[in-house]
Amino acid sequence: MLEGISWLVLLLVAMPLKYLGGMPTAVRVPGIIHGALFTLFLLVIFQAWGSKALSTKQSALAFVASLIPFGPFLIDRRLAESATQSGDSVD
Repeated sequence: MLEGISWLVLLLVAMPLKYLGGMPTAVRVPGIIHGALFTLFLLVIFQAWGSKALSTKQSALAFVASLIPFGPFLIDRRLAESATQSGDSVD
């Protein structure tokens, strides 16, 4: 969820400030935070796939969803529903 929020802050706040507000440094901090969270997100997906907590399809879907605004929120709900049906716990 944090990665998704950081993506939206970058797109909806920092980028308009940079390009419309003439503040080129507005993306520096949000960009670094988003980059770190995105990297962590990818590592978590890879670890979950490696430990068989996520299937290859679920892992690929999570990755693709992370590239689309609001995608992380949709995939989080979908993975939680999938885990509930299989008896696993996704936090």
